[in-house]
Amino acid sequence: MIGLGKRIREDIETALAKDPAAKSALEVVLAYPGLHALWAHRLGHAAWERDFHLTARLISHLARFLTGVEIHPGADIGRRCFIDHGAGVVVGETTDIGDDVMLYQGVTLGGDSLADEKRHPTLEDGATIGANATLLGPIVIGENASVGAGSVVLESVPPNCTAVGNPAKLVGRCAEDESIELGTGFPE
Repeated sequence: MIGLGKRIREDIETALAKDPAAKSALEVVLAYPGLHALWAHRLGHAAWERDFHLTARLISHLARFLTGVEIHPGADIGRRCFIDHGAGVVVGETTDIGDDVMLYQGVTLGGDSLADEKRHPTLEDGATIGANATLLGPIVIGENASVGAGSVVLESVPPNCTAVGNPAKLVGRCAEDESIELGTGFPE
């Protein structure tokens, strides 16, 4: 388990590495709402995990008011996640986000059911989700996969593939390889 101080330093270093507009650590600490939302989420998630659900929701609500980023405290988020710009990002309760994931502004990781079950996306390590993309349901965005800006994704995206459009379709190498299809599981 990584200590709090090291985790905060890692978050700052991640922002500096992933955003060429970031000029200093101080700027990142003071003026990056995506980072502030992630820090608030960690606090809220810790409360959620200890069954302090109202406290967790209040932390989430305050963070949304201050940052424009709404992350349900039940969502699981890995290390070195970076939310660039942040405005309008929504992350649902049963979302799972791996390590080294990049989310741009306006991303929605939403549910497709009212049942108390896994109903939000899973983003595996290294996934990148473009601005204003909407991902709905318990789909999986594979390791190092990308979703283009403005895409609407209703089916799983295999690892190392790119999906774009509404509805999203595979492009590039994955589109050319007939053994790889959107939503039919991952290639062996």
